[in-house]
Amino acid sequence: MSGLTVSGIVKAFGGAQVLRGASLTVREGSLAAVLGPSGCGKTTLLRIVAGFERADAGTVSLGGREVTSLPPEKRRVGIVPQEAALFPHLSVARNVGFGLPRGSSRSGSSRSGSSRAESSARVEECLELVGLSGYGSRMPYELSGGQQQRVALARALAPRPGVVLLDEPFNALDRSLRGVVRDEVRSAVKRAGATAVLVTHDQEEALSMADVVAVMRDGVIVQSDTPAEVYAAPVDLGVATFVGEAVVLDAVSTGGVASCVLGELRQRSNGVAGAGFVALRPEQLTLAAPAVPMKPTGRVARVEFFGHDAAVTVSMDDGVVIRARTRGAELHQVGDMVEVGVDGPVLFFPAAG
Repeated sequence: MSGLTVSGIVKAFGGAQVLRGASLTVREGSLAAVLGPSGCGKTTLLRIVAGFERADAGTVSLGGREVTSLPPEKRRVGIVPQEAALFPHLSVARNVGFGLPRGSSRSGSSRSGSSRAESSARVEECLELVGLSGYGSRMPYELSGGQQQRVALARALAPRPGVVLLDEPFNALDRSLRGVVRDEVRSAVKRAGATAVLVTHDQEEALSMADVVAVMRDGVIVQSDTPAEVYAAPVDLGVATFVGEAVVLDAVSTGGVASCVLGELRQRSNGVAGAGFVALRPEQLTLAAPAVPMKPTGRVARVEFFGHDAAVTVSMDDGVVIRARTRGAELHQVGDMVEVGVDGPVLFFPAAG
């Protein structure tokens, strides 16, 4: 398996600029998620890596070998599409082995038999990787949607590609099934030692599956880092509000402390001063019964219970509305007065830019 390097990719369709110099590096054996809203260019980037589209500028390299001008069949790239796209008339085993070399009747019989045996062994190996050992004789219509996606992954892995591309492969699955299937897919990719790129607009999917999250906006990757770093230290307010929930408040910074409706809050990094915004995660907000001396207070306007936690909407005394994530929802009822505290440092972004 090999790593992937995409450098300065530019692509336009009919005068509309879709990619504006997108660059991405995925280390060998890593799973990267390209995360962005619909229309930001992420699927076009994937198609250029696969060779289905030709870039106007920039390069694509696999394992240190430039493949920008090569056709798809010479790039050693595996694809798992949005829907499994299995051949309905072929068994699971024949779907998985479709791209593997077959023995030819014009070759020697021993060579032909050896090739078939090797292909059959590889099919069984890949089915075992995706947790479907023994399913080779079944037909696609006999499988659940999640099983079909795992067969599609096995088919992509069978030829031992340099990189596996997953194009929003869980979109067609019921929400209750997505979490299970994506865990299975991640495990299978890791067991195979594959380098993989997942395209998604789902933040939870990207954060939970990937080793690296590349956030894409307007045809450019604006930040690429570990999921924890992208969540905790976004490069700008746009990333902060796109990756996970964020509470954004007007603020003035003195270079280490940001003053806002929640009081004077310690910034995650010093040295930035002036007018701007603080961004904090809902789980940083603490809610308690008012005490003396009091922190900023507000009234509970809504409680949304999710089992493991609750989202509590609070209308502050000056009319600003915030949304906190908290455990023990039974402690907070609509109409309760609460004081609002902040746990840990906050992010500050200047108003200009």
